[in-house]
Amino acid sequence: MPRTLASLLADSAARFPERVAVVDPVAGESVTYAELKARAGEIAAALRGLGIGAGDRVGICAPKSIATVAAIFGILECGAAYVPVDSTAPSARNGFIFSDCAVSAILAAQGAPALATELGVAESASTVGDLTLLDCRDRPAGNTTTPPDGLAYILYTSGSTGNPKGVMLTHANGLSFVDWCSDAFSPNEHDRFSSHAPFHFDLSILDLYVPIKHGAALVLIGESLGKNARQLAPVIASEKITVWYSTPTVLRLLVEFGDLPNLDLSALRLILFAGEVFPVKHLRALKTLLPAPAYWNLYGPTETNVCTALEIPEAIPESRDTPFPIGPPCSNVEARVVDPTTGEPVASGEEGELVIHGGPVTSGYWNLPERSANAFLTDSSGKNWYRTGDIVKDIGDGVLDYIGRRDRMVKRRGFRVELGEIEAGLYKHPQVVEAAVIAVPDAESGVSVIAFLHCEGGDQAPKTVQMKIFSAKTLLAYMVPDRFVFLETMPKTSTDKIDYQRLIGLAIPAN
Repeated sequence: MPRTLASLLADSAARFPERVAVVDPVAGESVTYAELKARAGEIAAALRGLGIGAGDRVGICAPKSIATVAAIFGILECGAAYVPVDSTAPSARNGFIFSDCAVSAILAAQGAPALATELGVAESASTVGDLTLLDCRDRPAGNTTTPPDGLAYILYTSGSTGNPKGVMLTHANGLSFVDWCSDAFSPNEHDRFSSHAPFHFDLSILDLYVPIKHGAALVLIGESLGKNARQLAPVIASEKITVWYSTPTVLRLLVEFGDLPNLDLSALRLILFAGEVFPVKHLRALKTLLPAPAYWNLYGPTETNVCTALEIPEAIPESRDTPFPIGPPCSNVEARVVDPTTGEPVASGEEGELVIHGGPVTSGYWNLPERSANAFLTDSSGKNWYRTGDIVKDIGDGVLDYIGRRDRMVKRRGFRVELGEIEAGLYKHPQVVEAAVIAVPDAESGVSVIAFLHCEGGDQAPKTVQMKIFSAKTLLAYMVPDRFVFLETMPKTSTDKIDYQRLIGLAIPAN
């Protein structure tokens, strides 16, 4: 029988039937591996009863819970692929996603009536595994995409057209990443992993499958708990979490509001972060409070999952004020730095676009053949390389330094400006907690650079004049922002990243 993500649960249920598999600390519930396997089997049987199997897609629209974890493994067990969405998002957005990939069924915990109306299907009264089951098989398909062999899940990410795009990942893609994590982090059945990322975010792949593979416990961190550092930090302590994985934003909030010095977090052995740049001053503050764990910077877009990784040194020099590199390529991928225009490799030390080939790399986007083709670079040997759109440079020994997004580079006063470099400069101000920089069209100068800042200090927080003076001393003249906007909180996406689209909306008033 071929190895699949579903077989990870089956194997651990056979080896560790009575060990705890999933814990929901808010609900005060937990299940053993035997119980989780049984719940997944119940869902798989219900889906098979509808004729759903290999090649089909099944949507999940539910908050994080033990039932949702069981649903994921039940969908995989019956041979279908799961399509998770943000259950708090508007039903129109989720309806678009489910229509786009022509789901055969949806497992929902809330919003089922609105989804049924949005999709034009009859609201089902049937429940399975504490979830409502919507039968969508009678809807017209609406597309002709043929899923790749062994499709396991589709993760929808924001698209430049305004509609989300579905990244197709197979069992082989997921297993390649899970096996690399096994080699890199040596998990075992005594570990307790955090599950902070929502299931529609690619960080969840590590959360879900690495602990399940090794018979470890998965501790669910729901959305409301995950955003409340004062409540979250005690849960990390009481649940004796050993492996933490999240975006840097969440870790910064734990430093700021989590009262970490007064908690017993001695169980933590690994702190992994990904999804955005970790300003070094916030990373240093975290390591000062929690010096014992090993820290890893994991990098990679949804299309590759993690493709480079760097272990942070034990001591961060006080003189360091720039983020750490993203590290060398993981052992399961190949990486190249190429000229974005020609696709030819650049010399070592020169900037270029990072392209990736290997086991975890997607085959493309659902129902977007042209976009899929443009996402890859084919070399002279016929090998396909995924174009990350990120500009990096090799700084020696294969270690890659992240420069910025290709689409976040603008020309200003004749100079190329990377907006992330401006952000890094602003973070050097001791009172800047968060910085986000955008560029918008300007009739006179061509482009206007706007810096959004979340600062500490109350009435003593810096104002525009002070930030202008500071920027002039810290940044090159052509990088100094045209305008500063001060916010009490920075808008975030459902995956805890700064929401740049909302910032652009704030900068450009609606007509």
